[in-house]
Amino acid sequence: MALAAIPLLWGYNWVIMKESLQYCDPFIFSALRTFFASFILFFLLYRETGSIMPKNITLLIFTGLFTTGGGVGVAIWALNNGGAGKTAVLVWTMPFWILILAWPILSEKIRGLRWIVVGLASSGLTLILAPWNVTLDLFGSLLAVLAGFMMGFGAILVKIMRKKGDFDIMSVTAWQFFFGGIPIGIVAVFIPTQPTQWTPTLIGGLTYNIVFAAALANLFWFYCLKHLPAGTVGMSMMAVPVIGVVSAALKLGEKPLPLEIFGMVLILCSIILLSVLDLRVRQNT
Repeated sequence: MALAAIPLLWGYNWVIMKESLQYCDPFIFSALRTFFASFILFFLLYRETGSIMPKNITLLIFTGLFTTGGGVGVAIWALNNGGAGKTAVLVWTMPFWILILAWPILSEKIRGLRWIVVGLASSGLTLILAPWNVTLDLFGSLLAVLAGFMMGFGAILVKIMRKKGDFDIMSVTAWQFFFGGIPIGIVAVFIPTQPTQWTPTLIGGLTYNIVFAAALANLFWFYCLKHLPAGTVGMSMMAVPVIGVVSAALKLGEKPLPLEIFGMVLILCSIILLSVLDLRVRQNT
């Protein structure tokens, strides 16, 4: 049940965030989401362990800056400038960027069928971005790709922390929310773009993001990683961008262009193939 809930909570959240951003600056929304979610996780972490003191604080700061400050902050900025479905797919190129970045940083070379993953994802990105057709929507798409890249780099930092040992994923998530929320909050204070309108839609959207999409979904994530194979958990996450695209079409009436649809399909195929390959590696080790 937890495994099924995570992609539903995260996938449909793209629609909720898109609707909420009509009434709130994206950086204010991001700051409120990340800070309050971190406080909830700190409270739960203290109840479970009796301490919230972080370890590997330098890496935690950089992880927060990239994963939350860059990834989440830029993703919501991208959502403010583009469609919910397209943004969900482009941000979810994160596994592709992990594959690319792991080569120079972790010496994990790209071999065999993984080159097909690179080809599919690159082709899909090209079709969606359509650099030959410069529009305002291109800016939002580039931001979404940047968010996926920064989340991928943040995931590489998490891998490095795991290798150093004494790793607690709830502590890492709580502190990366907190540290990542600081630059988002600074931007929100000094570069506001629209006044906040405290409508029921915005209040409901923030509540959903803080309680369900951030805190509860991450608790489900910790629970699943503890009790299920990592490959199984990873495969289930492939439903997130699919749910995002379908929800955006049904709820927001978004209708991607044929080339964009083809590009989305290529990216989803690349992520699924990469997950299958990772699952096979884990089963053989």
